[in-house]
Amino acid sequence: MKLRATLVALGTLAGVLVAATPAQAAPATAVFTKTSDWGSAFEGKYVITNGTTSTINGWSVAFDLPSGGNVSSQWDAVLSRSGQRFTFSNVGWNGSLAPGATASFGFIASPGSAVPANCTLNGQPCGGGTTNPGAPGTPGTPSVTGTTGSSISLSWGASSGTVTGYRVYEGSTQRAQVTGTSATISGIAACTSKTYVVRAYNTVGESSSSGSVTGSTTGCPTGGPRMPGAPYLYMGWGDPPNPASVMSATGVKSFTMAFILSSGGCNPAWDGNRPLNNAADVNAINAIKAAGGSIQVSFGGWQGNKLGPNCSTPQAYAQAVQTVINATGPAVVDFDIENTDEFENYTVQDRILNGLKIVKQNNPNIKIAVTFGTSTTGPTSHGVRLINQARALAVPIDNFTIMTFDFGSSNIQQDTINASEGLKNVLKSAYGYTDAQAYAKMGISGMVGLSDQLETTTPAAWTAIRDYALQRGLTRFATWSVNRDRPCPGGGVVANCSGISQSNWDFTRITGGF
Repeated sequence: MKLRATLVALGTLAGVLVAATPAQAAPATAVFTKTSDWGSAFEGKYVITNGTTSTINGWSVAFDLPSGGNVSSQWDAVLSRSGQRFTFSNVGWNGSLAPGATASFGFIASPGSAVPANCTLNGQPCGGGTTNPGAPGTPGTPSVTGTTGSSISLSWGASSGTVTGYRVYEGSTQRAQVTGTSATISGIAACTSKTYVVRAYNTVGESSSSGSVTGSTTGCPTGGPRMPGAPYLYMGWGDPPNPASVMSATGVKSFTMAFILSSGGCNPAWDGNRPLNNAADVNAINAIKAAGGSIQVSFGGWQGNKLGPNCSTPQAYAQAVQTVINATGPAVVDFDIENTDEFENYTVQDRILNGLKIVKQNNPNIKIAVTFGTSTTGPTSHGVRLINQARALAVPIDNFTIMTFDFGSSNIQQDTINASEGLKNVLKSAYGYTDAQAYAKMGISGMVGLSDQLETTTPAAWTAIRDYALQRGLTRFATWSVNRDRPCPGGGVVANCSGISQSNWDFTRITGGF
């Protein structure tokens, strides 16, 4: 993967968390200020104050905007939306408020004339006091209780207060209305993922939205065991997040740890400069496994001193890989074969491929993936050569993954699909596969937000790409990277945020649905 390292200046819009001397007991409040209005949109800010005598552990501010209103970006809070109801929840560092403490978050919304209405803080009015006892409380976060090839069944905890029934929403679209605490949504295509929230209602109105849940219908093509979606995570740079916290927030179960390079000769190290037992990397891997997850370990990448050119023989290369396997215990080893030193150097290509034969012989239960660049219509001549040579050398590769970015795209979603179909055709030609067999050997690795070429991948496009991969039976799905999966619209191409408007971990959550 290549990503230019640039500096980002933090603006004055960042929220603050200020400890204060405990004040006389009062309600917790959230006060709105419209800090700027330019007609078509406005910048807003909420300051949350804990006037109570107890610590608040986690806050959520929700409000309504008029029909047609929208929130395009936010900072220092995680945003979710159901219809015209917008809910902002704390991020990890600003969720605990001691008595008297304050926190703030900001957002950009439109139109400029819009004013937030029906504001609640943790389900209570933002101005303090208690809600109308006739209004429903927020339902419990739903869980998936069953799936078929065309339906997803949900159940959730009951709301407090007077409840007439419940409505299930997919985005702003109502999908079900029931009187009990369960529902089945039907008429869904096979092998399709959907995300839902639930709102209670009565004659007063609707409650705020529950937490969200994602489920997938059955009927995905078979032909090879699917690896869990595994976004890339690098611990040596790019403000790495706590992977266990990301797992809890998104449901993702696997990460691709990057990158193993040469520390000199045929000696592997993280980024070429951190030993395999480096505390940050070891702690991250242990945390992932302790939370029930797995890891893939990635070798190579776009730049740096790589093992392929430095290990003199396939045997030496295989031994370097084995050293990493013994130290990390991966479920998958991923070989990012890129640039002129490996991808376009056929002597090195062959050395790596022959080394992978030895790796598989010694580790039959560990999957081997090779990842490489592509054109918008399928593998380039170097990629075609890699695939044909893997076939000629009888290298037991489990997955061929193409990187669908920095490839001259004008439409990421369509160009990714086109490139994948091109990969399928090359695999069919090389191995004599059927369509289903070829798809089962394929993977997609995408980019969060802006690429080096300023191509843009949005959460909506990444969701559509994931659903294509599920429906076709692809077996590997990754994105670069968890570190970048944070909003910074206008921030450019940087290592620790996406350069676009999004919520924290949008791409990781989507990838985890694979």
